[in-house]
Amino acid sequence: MICQSVSLKNFRNIPAAHVNFCSGINLVMGNNAQGKTNLLESIALMAIGKSFRDAKEAEMIRFGQTQSMVELTYHDTVRQQIASVMMDATKRRVWMQNGNKVPKVADMVGQFRTVIFMPEHLSLIKSGPELRRNFLDIALCQMRPVYMNALQRYNGILKERNRLLKQAGEQGTPLSVLSPMLDVWTEQLAAAAAVLAPYRAEFVEKMNRAAVEVFCEMTDGKEIPRFVYKGVLGYGEENQQNDAKNKIFQKMEESYIREIAAGVTLHGCHRDDIEIYLNDKSARLYASQGQQRSLSLSMKLAEGEISKETHGDYPVFLFDDVLSELDRGRREYLISKISGKQVVMTGCEQIDAISQIKHRNTQEHRVISVEGGAFFEEES
Repeated sequence: MICQSVSLKNFRNIPAAHVNFCSGINLVMGNNAQGKTNLLESIALMAIGKSFRDAKEAEMIRFGQTQSMVELTYHDTVRQQIASVMMDATKRRVWMQNGNKVPKVADMVGQFRTVIFMPEHLSLIKSGPELRRNFLDIALCQMRPVYMNALQRYNGILKERNRLLKQAGEQGTPLSVLSPMLDVWTEQLAAAAAVLAPYRAEFVEKMNRAAVEVFCEMTDGKEIPRFVYKGVLGYGEENQQNDAKNKIFQKMEESYIREIAAGVTLHGCHRDDIEIYLNDKSARLYASQGQQRSLSLSMKLAEGEISKETHGDYPVFLFDDVLSELDRGRREYLISKISGKQVVMTGCEQIDAISQIKHRNTQEHRVISVEGGAFFEEES
């Protein structure tokens, strides 16, 4: 999969731009607050259907304007594709694919695929579970359309179920009165969770192979990581969907009294996590900062390998100022591993980045400078 170009109008601080990319490494260089991350955000928007900054529509529209537009031209394994979105401040988005209107964003997600690697992802190991769940969701929504539909359904049901629990707690509603209505939401939530859990478990199992291989390369096999999916069900219980739904429902039903007191749903996929071990010890507790960064890097590279295994081609890798956060050894390793992949990489240290890429990677590369939301291709 190759991103050929992106055209922008009134997107963030970019009044208008058309940026072409080569099939190898694209270095987007400039000072802070010039538009580097905004460019990556626009590309990722067409892959995951939302901002990776969790921004609202109004925040992606240039100040003083009422609309913004992103148009992405890419080539998949079959043909050239053109995807676009028009956004306005009323939260309205119009998605288009090859000139045809797309009714819902779920039909767009996964047509174009990316791996997004930002500095905060270097905290995947030591952060709370939410960042790791988000890692799973962004990867799987692009790989499995049914996953995104189930996730949207799950989040909608969870919101309504939590509202019911909160009202019941505030009003002192007896469980005997609340139970029939709560059962309805619980059954729907369990059904959606029974779809999500197997995909998450499968992804983490694949990551155990791909990420372990990458990490062992970085450490010469001296340290062995292990990734364990900790979900609403026990290990191996996600395989049978109907059985999984019944087990999830039972766990939730057993917690009704505590949930009413808490005012929130206490069990479900919204509490899933990935436990990460290094030499059978908790990486979050015992791994050094360098080891944790290597583990995070291995997870992101593994995401790309799993995407290729699923679809037959690599996604586009988006690296936002990651090189500056890595020591020289990890930078050189990362540059060697992105050979044969398309990368759009932002940074400030142009000379150092270019010299390392020329030294460690022989594929085509392009240098794009950015200043004040304007982009210029440079001699590399």
